[in-house]
Amino acid sequence: MSSEKYVLAIDLGTSGPKVALFSLRGDLVGSEFQENRLILLPDGGAEQSPAEWWEAIDTAVKRLLGRKLVLNDDIIAIGTTGQWSGTVAVDRDGKALSNAIIWMDSRGEPYIREICGGAIEVEGYEPVKLWKWIRATGGVPSNTGKDPIAHILYYKNVHPEIYERTYKFLEPIDYLGSLLTGKFAASVNSIVLHWLTDNRNIDRIVYDEKLVHLSKIDRDKLPDLRHANDVLGPLLPALASEWGLRDDVKVIIGSPDVHSAAVGSGAVADYDTHLYVGTSGWLTCHVPFKKTDISHSLAALPSAIPGRYLLTNEQECAGVNLQFLRDNIFFYQNELSNQKPGHAYKIFDEIAARTPAGSGNLIYTPWLYGERAPVDDRFVRGGFFNLSLQTSREDMVRAVFEGVAFNTRWLLKYVEQFINKSVEYINMVGGGAKSDIWCQIHADILNRPIRQMKDPIEVNVRGVALLAAASLGHIHYDDIASRVPVAKTYTPNPDHRKIYDELFGEFLAVYENNKKMYARLNRGMAMESGK
Repeated sequence: MSSEKYVLAIDLGTSGPKVALFSLRGDLVGSEFQENRLILLPDGGAEQSPAEWWEAIDTAVKRLLGRKLVLNDDIIAIGTTGQWSGTVAVDRDGKALSNAIIWMDSRGEPYIREICGGAIEVEGYEPVKLWKWIRATGGVPSNTGKDPIAHILYYKNVHPEIYERTYKFLEPIDYLGSLLTGKFAASVNSIVLHWLTDNRNIDRIVYDEKLVHLSKIDRDKLPDLRHANDVLGPLLPALASEWGLRDDVKVIIGSPDVHSAAVGSGAVADYDTHLYVGTSGWLTCHVPFKKTDISHSLAALPSAIPGRYLLTNEQECAGVNLQFLRDNIFFYQNELSNQKPGHAYKIFDEIAARTPAGSGNLIYTPWLYGERAPVDDRFVRGGFFNLSLQTSREDMVRAVFEGVAFNTRWLLKYVEQFINKSVEYINMVGGGAKSDIWCQIHADILNRPIRQMKDPIEVNVRGVALLAAASLGHIHYDDIASRVPVAKTYTPNPDHRKIYDELFGEFLAVYENNKKMYARLNRGMAMESGK
């Protein structure tokens, strides 16, 4: 019988759940993915079906375990991670009362502005309220309405019948925890974007009763708090039997994807930085202090590693720009049905690699669904700028790759201001890091070495598996970086410095020159749809 033990890691991503098996040393054994449906509504709504979440997770787990990669009896723990800043309203039996509202949903905007504002405002916030929020939580509710506090207020104001029937409002990963164990609790990391917890003492995070009162949300509808490395409970017996697992498998309460990716990227030492390029993107690092930059949506919030803070931010659209290019322009409605999505991305890589840097001075802005950092603007939109009759298909493809990287460079400036030092190198992970040319483009545009991590698309599940192993005492948190290998390092090409510096300046000018236009166009569309 094998003496090796394993963790089953579950990542409830926006595009669908991924499940994977890892050894306690962090070695990937195998993984499976099951696609999920995303529902975008004309009034700024973004939803997913919790029933479809579970069906996809169940399918992926059974498919993975059915491959018999390890003995099921050697699986001793389940770790969970997934999309952050979502809301699932459940009754006392844990049944979802409606679709989940996810991180892209902005319908709570008017209600969050109502509780944040006042006669005198700074950046849309009444100064005393602003001070209370930042002092206790490290941040403040986004005026875009995309945080869970706004989701809950949307329920309360627009769907009061659901609000009244709700026993607990849960983050997606905490909802998943309830399905696995039957217990209702929130990780102190997942709950942060409710902006209702006092995070000043990193070892004792509690709800701030004054902020709960200010929010107008009933405290009893919020889940009790647990540390991210706590064992939530054993796997439900019926589920253990159905999956063929031991009845003493421990379920770790877990952390959102941002936190898990930070660990899975290997960037666990203070100031070691990682860039995630998935559907969305972020540029983060662990820091030894609590700090907030409200103007650029940056905050040091509780990390998945006990006693640590993680600089958090988010850029709304990163890799999804290539998906948009694939589905809406090049392979619209499967016109080339013989081209698999993965093959399409390979074609894009080949096109970008052979196209000169700068894309013929074509600029692409990746703000397809608004932006969060370094500007909090739900109305800004993407586009191609400086198109001409000479613009080629190749220019357009490479410009999309470059536009996402320009957006990251915009964020990098404020990340470095926040930590008061220059970033030496960046660990790149997520689906975007599978692309050699995109890694090189990021190195050139950011002017920083990019370390492409091994198995970059497995970063979230790797992170949660390593966290589970550390939580159960099988490894030390300080060991994690050594268990995440670097596949390749890309250094900046000095020949591209001049063109990218020039285009980056114009990229910033596109936003400054057009932000009022975006607001006029897209605020009007929201009003016409009945918001």
